[in-house]
Amino acid sequence: MCQSLVHKVARSKQLQAVTEPGILKLFESWLDELEEEAAAFLQRHPDSDAVTLADALGLSASGAAFLLAKRQQE
Repeated sequence: MCQSLVHKVARSKQLQAVTEPGILKLFESWLDELEEEAAAFLQRHPDSDAVTLADALGLSASGAAFLLAKRQQE
């Protein structure tokens, strides 16, 4: 939990350096929702790979691979 919070703070600081605060909040909200959708899908389909997750959520394979890698780090 603490590591996740530290990661979110670091990510927020990085994004603040390159974008407007209003857009940053929208992006972070969208990413949080997407991570929740991915987690829910992976609970139902634990053996899914990036391509399957991408198809289920309407993402690119690289976007799904990012979410899988992020989930494994947490």
